[in-house]
Amino acid sequence: MIADRIEALLADKGYDSDAIREEIAKAGVEAVIPAKSNRRAPTPHDREKYRWRNLVERLFNKLKNWRRIATRYDKTKESYLGFVALASIKLWLPFVHEA
Repeated sequence: MIADRIEALLADKGYDSDAIREEIAKAGVEAVIPAKSNRRAPTPHDREKYRWRNLVERLFNKLKNWRRIATRYDKTKESYLGFVALASIKLWLPFVHEA
């Protein structure tokens, strides 16, 4: 079940619909979705958690700089995820390497 694996769904305003919010609530997951500007009764969201969405988006942007990841050259999911792991490590190393 999805609720066992995630605590909150971070999404942008494009996912602000009653149907999506109901499905997320049924799964027992917190919806962290800002309300659209034209919504009559805006639903509040956790701004602190929503800031984490930016970090996730930037990570995917950096990973897509690797052509092999962006175009999905690998045939199997194991080799694709393996290369995603290698690219992630290469991005992470400068932050942990002491000069």
